[in-house]
Amino acid sequence: MNVLFLSPAYPPEMQQFTRGLAEVGATVLGVGDTPVSEMPRRLREALSDYLQVPSSLDLPDVARRLEAWLRGRSVDRVETNWEPLTLLAADLRARWGLPGMRRDAVLGFRDKVLMRERLEAAGVRVPRSARVRTLDEAWAAAEHVGLPLVFKPVAGAGGADTWIARTREELEAVLQRTAHVPEASVEELIEGDELTYETICVDGVPQLESCSRYAPNALDARKNEWISPIIMTLRDLESPEVADAVAMGRRVLEVLGMGTGFTHMEWFRTHATGELVFGEVACRAPGANMVDLMNYAGDVDLFREWGRAVVHGRVECATTQRYHAAIVFKRAKGRGRIVAVEGLDAFLHRHGPHVARVELLPIGAPRRDWQQTFLSDGNLVVRHPDRAQALAMAEDAAANVHLHAR
Repeated sequence: MNVLFLSPAYPPEMQQFTRGLAEVGATVLGVGDTPVSEMPRRLREALSDYLQVPSSLDLPDVARRLEAWLRGRSVDRVETNWEPLTLLAADLRARWGLPGMRRDAVLGFRDKVLMRERLEAAGVRVPRSARVRTLDEAWAAAEHVGLPLVFKPVAGAGGADTWIARTREELEAVLQRTAHVPEASVEELIEGDELTYETICVDGVPQLESCSRYAPNALDARKNEWISPIIMTLRDLESPEVADAVAMGRRVLEVLGMGTGFTHMEWFRTHATGELVFGEVACRAPGANMVDLMNYAGDVDLFREWGRAVVHGRVECATTQRYHAAIVFKRAKGRGRIVAVEGLDAFLHRHGPHVARVELLPIGAPRRDWQQTFLSDGNLVVRHPDRAQALAMAEDAAANVHLHAR
């Protein structure tokens, strides 16, 4: 099978999906704006051919260059796991008559307002929301939705330009801060715990499922530098905590017309009543190293299993997790370059057999902009069959391992 994979080098986890396709027997043709000279050897070896374009996000230009480059060669699938390119993939499939999701289906996953309209019509509990393009529409939406509310870009990802407003004064500040956003969703703020539901689907049917818990909720973690965010997988999908959300997730994928590939859904359990409320869903793999986290939880390689689903229409790995696994993201104290790591040796002494990964920036490395990347200045992964033990180790890492910069 000849698979055209959009943006095989960026974001960095796309390199693993490229590898996964090659390892299950696909001939992988790549297109992106990363120069070949900057690609690691393993990625170059996974690609059978590669087209470098000026900008991966100039979708019409990419489409034109691709058609000239591919002339005379057949393509069997067009795939991507980077959200900004999902619509391009859909359009190329339609133009070339290839299997896979078309633009209307992908829009249901990409456009948050349309997504919720379709799900609400199907009986799924979604936050009240309204689409806004102007200041007047934003204030009218606030009257309809009520305060507190969440402002987020319709086509956003990763929490960028997403803000909570609890008062009219806060909303005024949010609207000034996001004046560059062309189209947004103003939404009811759901006060509750935030969790996720991930799948690898074949023709819309989940072949592998997983749930995780954010601690704290993702937006809180993105807005407070002092927090070391934790994401933890949950082993038992039949527990009362998540069983109804799994059922809702399957319904969401059915209503929106999911095809073959990864999905990532966020949902809430309200504090007041325990009500289950849908958040949003994407027809691509989760970010924030969550595929790595799921791999550690199950001793599997889901980059390869995603490739197997695309190429062969099945997965072959175990579909149950052996561990609760948690990833803890660390943000250095101070500015500049990393000068010290505090508490890591003691942490490894306490929990060494259960520490699956330590990926912290080395001494001398420049600190990353924590507002631009959830990955921050590195992470640790712990895992344990017992949930309480896994969470305790993650909280220990959050509280007692520190990076310092100056």
